[in-house]
Amino acid sequence: MTRHCPVVLHASCKTHVYCINLLRRMRTYKRKTIRGTKSLEVYELAAMEVIERNRKYREVAKEFELCHVSLYNFVKKKKSGAQAVVGYQKTRLVFNAAQEEIIAEYLLKCSNIYFGLLPEDVRRLAYQCAKFYDVDKVPESWHVNQMAGNDWFTNFMKRNPKLAIRSPEATSLSRATSFNRTNVQNFFEKYRSVLERYSFPPSRIWNVDETGITTVQKPKKIVAGKGTKQVGAVTSAERGVLVTLVVATNAIGNAIPCMFVFPRIRYNDIFVRNGPPECIGVGNQSGWMTQKEFVKFIDHFIHHVKPSKEDPVLLLLDNHSSHVNVEVVNKAKENNIILLSFPPHCSHRL
Repeated sequence: MTRHCPVVLHASCKTHVYCINLLRRMRTYKRKTIRGTKSLEVYELAAMEVIERNRKYREVAKEFELCHVSLYNFVKKKKSGAQAVVGYQKTRLVFNAAQEEIIAEYLLKCSNIYFGLLPEDVRRLAYQCAKFYDVDKVPESWHVNQMAGNDWFTNFMKRNPKLAIRSPEATSLSRATSFNRTNVQNFFEKYRSVLERYSFPPSRIWNVDETGITTVQKPKKIVAGKGTKQVGAVTSAERGVLVTLVVATNAIGNAIPCMFVFPRIRYNDIFVRNGPPECIGVGNQSGWMTQKEFVKFIDHFIHHVKPSKEDPVLLLLDNHSSHVNVEVVNKAKENNIILLSFPPHCSHRL
């Protein structure tokens, strides 16, 4: 049976641990009283009762639900002609409101162009901005660490609720660079010309796209024993099968029945049994959309939308190889469907 030796901390180590625990409590501090929350008007009315009617401080403070010490100090400053301040004073800020607004806008711009900054990068940027703006009172720890502190970053995020720490989604360089002013402007010029030529109402403007779904959903969090290494939940299988779902929706929110693309060479109608009403399904080896399956979806789309020469339909879609091919274009032309594709790598925004 082993004996654990007691750990002896030096006085400086104890002070360091105490400071760390104190900082942690400061970051998560929650107010326990309502002291300092009364408005200036309430203190003015209470001060008038004390000065003009010569009432007692405790009596007036109890009537107005104030602290009698705060009321005494307020009346004392008011009698001396000094500026009477109510409530707690704000902590001293390194940057003023205009400078923090510039930093916040810069961070938003960086995230919009797919070059978002990490929290440590933001703290380094704050120190560089403090030197650039020649701020008078910069904390000494900023100079030592060459960056702002954790407390400044936490309070900065609270003062700017439009910012948040998010997990970025991996975006390829081609997708990031293709969404530019030129491509977007060309698309909307073509979109405007089509609308002016055919005068489509919102109910005749449709958008089609695919999404991948899995047959096994990720289990939600459950309550289990603390310290348990493995916690399980029953699912249909451990690894799901990816199925492509094709959906078309118009500008007023209506949708036609969806189509499923199953990774099965031999498709059977039992795959969509008890599925959404009037949905259809197809199958291929990969489960992805191909030209053959999209032609079947066009037939399904024509069956439900019923475009005509007097009432054509505009269909917006991305320029995937299965969408833009001769057979699909000819079938759309024969059935009064006007196709308009998005620029490459822009469907995530357009």
